[in-house]
Amino acid sequence: MSTSLRLGVAEFRARPGRALLPGVALVVGVACLLAALVLSDALTRSVDEGAPLTPSSVSHVVDIKPAEYGTAEADRPVLDAAVLARLSSVARAVPVQVAQADLLDAGGRAGEHRAEVHVQQPDLVRWPLAGGKAPASDGEVAVDKITAYERGLKPGDRVRLAAADGKPVEVTVSGVMKKGGLDARPVLVAGPDLAKKLDPQPFTKEIWVLGGSRDAVTAAAGASYAVWDPAPDADSIGNELTFILLPFSVLALATAVFVAAATFRAVYAQRQRQTALLRCIGAQRGPLVRRSLFEAFVTGALAGVAGALLGGPTAWLLARTFDVTGISALFGAVQLSPELLPSLGYVVLGVVVAAVLSVIAAVRPALNAARVSPLAALRDADSEVPPRSVRRLRLVFGVLFTGGAALLAMAAIAAKGTSAAPLAVTFSAIAAVTGLFWILGPVTVPLIARLFGRIGGTQWKLAGAEVRRMPQRSASVALPLLLASSMVTFFLVVLGGAEELTFQYANEERPDATVVDAGDRPLPEIPAQPGVAASVVLHRTGDTAASVDPEQFRTWLKAQNVTGAEQLAAGTAIVPPHWEDRAFVEAGGVQYKVVGTVPGSITGYTPIVAGPTSGPAAKVLVALRPGVDPAQFRSSLQAALPNNPTVIVRTDADERAEAARYMHLGTVLMMVLLGLSVAVAVTGIGTALTISVQERRKELALRRALGVTRGGLQGGVVAEAVMLALVGVVGGGVLGFAYAEVAFLSIGLPLTLPGPRVVLPLVTGAAIVVLLAVAAAFGPSRGASRIRPAAGLASG
Repeated sequence: MSTSLRLGVAEFRARPGRALLPGVALVVGVACLLAALVLSDALTRSVDEGAPLTPSSVSHVVDIKPAEYGTAEADRPVLDAAVLARLSSVARAVPVQVAQADLLDAGGRAGEHRAEVHVQQPDLVRWPLAGGKAPASDGEVAVDKITAYERGLKPGDRVRLAAADGKPVEVTVSGVMKKGGLDARPVLVAGPDLAKKLDPQPFTKEIWVLGGSRDAVTAAAGASYAVWDPAPDADSIGNELTFILLPFSVLALATAVFVAAATFRAVYAQRQRQTALLRCIGAQRGPLVRRSLFEAFVTGALAGVAGALLGGPTAWLLARTFDVTGISALFGAVQLSPELLPSLGYVVLGVVVAAVLSVIAAVRPALNAARVSPLAALRDADSEVPPRSVRRLRLVFGVLFTGGAALLAMAAIAAKGTSAAPLAVTFSAIAAVTGLFWILGPVTVPLIARLFGRIGGTQWKLAGAEVRRMPQRSASVALPLLLASSMVTFFLVVLGGAEELTFQYANEERPDATVVDAGDRPLPEIPAQPGVAASVVLHRTGDTAASVDPEQFRTWLKAQNVTGAEQLAAGTAIVPPHWEDRAFVEAGGVQYKVVGTVPGSITGYTPIVAGPTSGPAAKVLVALRPGVDPAQFRSSLQAALPNNPTVIVRTDADERAEAARYMHLGTVLMMVLLGLSVAVAVTGIGTALTISVQERRKELALRRALGVTRGGLQGGVVAEAVMLALVGVVGGGVLGFAYAEVAFLSIGLPLTLPGPRVVLPLVTGAAIVVLLAVAAAFGPSRGASRIRPAAGLASG
């Protein structure tokens, strides 16, 4: 063991750069892992510090028993005034309520999403504040931090809300909550008086009882209600981002292990002559393996320390990226401030993980290096040409895996719509990567590189020759980048296909425009607008149906190019497709015969009856003339209703914009997270080029002696980096696109070509990868340009 340690220490002393080179990828991988943990900690703190607290003066909490939620809604108990009165006979009882209101924008109009208003008694403060004070009067509210951030609000500012009758009410922002509304949906805190003006029928979540014995409270509440003691602390709810970031960080670590293993293999091959000489003088394989593993352990430990120190800045960059792209708001957080310096526990975790993974990555290369024959000291290892038997065995297994992948893909398509189809696609993709780029990688990677070598000049041809000279190393370097590229392409194409399906759904027989009140208030009389082909008013009739004038409705359907209601007349009804098996529907105590169906997107998934139109107007469906801009229609209609700020217009373009927004956020999130693996994979290009330059010192010196300039040597190394990057990006892109199409076919969807929303991110990502590869080649190319001809030729 002491001999192994001395050999390992000697290697670090003699060539510290070469010994530490395999740890470069692990540095990035550990940085990604700790960035995920540190950023998750910051999000957890941000969300949990805004969680509601139960005041210490609350003795008991009354809620509906969980078993009662399984009963029919009509039979389910509620926390109403009668329960509150019974509890008030025991002690002070306070309902914990949530109201709904409309927060008006700078233009005085309500938004698509209503604000959630939590009712808070002045002496029972429940929601923690980041600034300002709790609302103390009916003219004050506290706003959530996301709303404050997006609207630039601070304590003392004035905002407008819509009262229950739709009239604007101006209030003062008394404070900013530590809580953030999910997906930028406003959350407010208001006192009971203001909440009653905004929503006369708030929802009661639970009832607090201050004082009284538990037995007395239980008896007063009744058998359908549970009584429990309040928790002293807020619930911990900020764990969402951990489950999203951590899998991608683990994927980045796995990529780092691939890169480190390839680098170890190259490093050990570089010192093959030294190993063979040690074998000649009697060194056993065991000490040589232990030496290599000791070096790997030290390399991993040092990489873990460096990665831990980079974890905080990486988390900070991710946080700023999420803020800029709007991803943070999805989780109810913004302006996260992760710790730049990791805790001791995270440093230890980084060191342990990196050291263990480094040893794992070095095991197989170390065993292969220890098997070198003493006669290998007399040979030059200028290329990686395996024996014929190895090549034959590799070809057999590669063909078997590739053929199995094709069979599984066909089986997935044949089993479309079943639970076995996704599994078949997954295993087919694994088999394809294993066969084409792992087993047959030394064949396929040089083949792809040869294609790129034909489109360039001398530098490209020399770069292609270097890829063919070391096919195993080139394949090992390209594989992690290829995997990351294939996953990025797969998810983007799938998201793009889902977006197109969403757009098709949004465009399928929907009203050109729908006029509603944001708070379901009765609509005022809608003034006539230019560009309207036809419109129909839907009136409330009971809880589950809407009534229309049949002639007016048929006219509107004709203008909207929708069929299915030709027989609608007084006393009849049309229904959405999922109600088509019903012969009659009931509305307002009257039965109506079903005479047709129309898409649920037309009716709002409720029956339409040709009945009385004297009830309150709930909705106006509008068919626009060809060429009329829906946004212009909305602007002109809202301008014609200045005293009705809560009347909003939903258009088909809004549906598309909402779908596009979520798809865009998903695309950005996927590219950022998978970009962690791409960053790790690109480090493999840098380490491979560093080793390549060291191996080719004599060749590079000869080029300089023959008149090649320093810039020419640098260009050759950069060309090699770009070629390896393109092999990974193009090979992975083709594989990812192919399996995205197989996935579509396996669930019964037609093949789709990626549109601009998919192609542009892919092209942008590919360009970024190439630029990163060029950056990774900067150090090796500078090293190549500094080789002096005389010294290089003498180093052979």
